[in-house]
Amino acid sequence: MKNLIRSLALASIGLSSILYGDPLHPEPLFKIERSKNANIIQYDAQVGSDGRLDATEPVVAYWVRLAEQGQMQELSWLQKEFAFGFDADYDPANDSVAIEMAVDIGRSIMVVPDGDRYRARTTIDGSQAYLKKIYIKARKRNFLIKVFYIDLFGEDSNNGQERYERFVP
Repeated sequence: MKNLIRSLALASIGLSSILYGDPLHPEPLFKIERSKNANIIQYDAQVGSDGRLDATEPVVAYWVRLAEQGQMQELSWLQKEFAFGFDADYDPANDSVAIEMAVDIGRSIMVVPDGDRYRARTTIDGSQAYLKKIYIKARKRNFLIKVFYIDLFGEDSNNGQERYERFVP
């Protein structure tokens, strides 16, 4: 599954590299899974041939339609603005990005270099951790969406232990 997502992301970004001459490659950061279906929203860092984040669009998000045929799809404007989009503030001095998610996960996310790759770091259960997955348990009623809880999964950035936190927004 992870290889499928990576291949699809590489194909998508590889096409833009050919069209625009911009040699970017994606590095998976984290994903959002939802109780609604198997489709996920994947978040990737965009890294240039120099090994640094792309200053124009350092992080991208897109659907991976696992409930269908695994195809990638852009987020709609509404999804970007009110659910799965984000604001990214790139810091060239530290080659990092501060992310504020449109969906309220109760904390900010930093995309930071970690050795030879980039990782999404946030607070999980009171510790700094590398975010792997967000799971949202919600139900749609008419035009309203009721979020029951949000689970955060990651790895402690100091000792590598698994981290987990559930909160009710």
